[in-house]
Amino acid sequence: MKRKAPLTASIAAALLAAGLIAAAPFASASTAATLPNGAPDIAVADVKAQLANLQTIANNNGGNRYTGRSGYRASVDHVKSEMTALGFTVSEQSFSTSAGTSYNVLAELPGTDTSKVIMLGGHLDSVSSGPGINDNGTGSASLLAVAKAFKAARPTPGVTVRFGWWGAEELGILGSRAYVSSLSSAEKTRIKAYLNFDMTGSPNPGYFVYNDDTNGIALRNLLVQGFTALNVQTEYVDVDGRSDHGSFYNVGIPTGGTFSGAEGYKTSAQAAKWGGTANAAFDPCYHRSCDNSNNINDTSLDRHADVISYALWNLTGTGSTPTPTPTGTGTGTPTSSPTPSPTGGTCQAVTNGTDVAIPDAGAAVTSSITISGCNRNASATTKVTVTIPHTYRGDLRIDLVGPNGTTYRLKTENSSDSAANVNTTYTVNVSAQAANGTWKLKAQDMYSYDTGKIDSWTLAV
Repeated sequence: MKRKAPLTASIAAALLAAGLIAAAPFASASTAATLPNGAPDIAVADVKAQLANLQTIANNNGGNRYTGRSGYRASVDHVKSEMTALGFTVSEQSFSTSAGTSYNVLAELPGTDTSKVIMLGGHLDSVSSGPGINDNGTGSASLLAVAKAFKAARPTPGVTVRFGWWGAEELGILGSRAYVSSLSSAEKTRIKAYLNFDMTGSPNPGYFVYNDDTNGIALRNLLVQGFTALNVQTEYVDVDGRSDHGSFYNVGIPTGGTFSGAEGYKTSAQAAKWGGTANAAFDPCYHRSCDNSNNINDTSLDRHADVISYALWNLTGTGSTPTPTPTGTGTGTPTSSPTPSPTGGTCQAVTNGTDVAIPDAGAAVTSSITISGCNRNASATTKVTVTIPHTYRGDLRIDLVGPNGTTYRLKTENSSDSAANVNTTYTVNVSAQAANGTWKLKAQDMYSYDTGKIDSWTLAV
């Protein structure tokens, strides 16, 4: 790979001001090629070598690496062997699923400050129909290659670094959920950031970045800066917690990630910006048997791996502050404008009784309420009363979206909750937002076979 242009003073200043890079100099890097911020430039050949290992594992185990089958067990053993050989402290966590026992792999490199942890992860399992080389061999292999280069360049990071390879993501994000549920409150507090990488080598690629709430905006900005340093334009995508980062942001840990696209279609504008084929899927082999070693774009794989390295380097240097202060609204173009804080006034509860159908295992739908004449901030005990007739409420994820775009989780999907209907009043702290504006109730059915609708909801700010 060609050596990149140096980091501009304006980018460096912005990252420093956001608390995303070290005020003190970074530890010395190796003599290998480096990115503009000094991070190791990840050789795409190293990532592809790991993908070849995963393909071989699938070939030798019935064509897939699905949870509960020998191909997944072999994938776990491979990652453990690789990370142990690199000198990481490696552990395995088992948990039960409908497809059999699954496993998470954790690998840790202690830092000079062990009270803070920067974590990176991606799911290791495939669907049952194929080897899962793009989904998510690419994220898994990239993490292995980044870990190798990072350990060589920075054997003692400023803070502890932890990698996670998750099982049973394809069964409903079960592995990362099991891991986060196993953590004590103190251990959750140690994790200052979680970065997720799920599909990074799509054959008709895009360059997407994401976060799911305002806690992760600074991380998303850092990923954008990484791509910008490679002269790659990005777009924000709302993945709505539908990968393993959701398990972390549900407990308040800042999250971010990159994504090269799945079954969605590339627009003409995106093709003009990124190349590739307009009006065609980013990954036509998504969740199919053809998701094999031929289903990869090397340029995308290389760029995403470099951005992983770029972000990890910035968050773990000597003197770094891995607790980026969130700024902005949580969606679209980031902004540093603070939320206004009007005072005084009175507010009345408002109800929207218009039915909104919730599609089975489909996209999120919203219902809106506009508050006006309420000249104060919303309350720390705002009440959201929700009536949703549904045949299996465990399928439902429900959020409140504030006027500035911030999302507040009201209900997380739970596959073991088989009861019908949601008739609940939720209490949520939205005191950081002005009460006036349009609020939205967002509901999404995450699994197949059951249906429902938003019947009505009431907001008392």
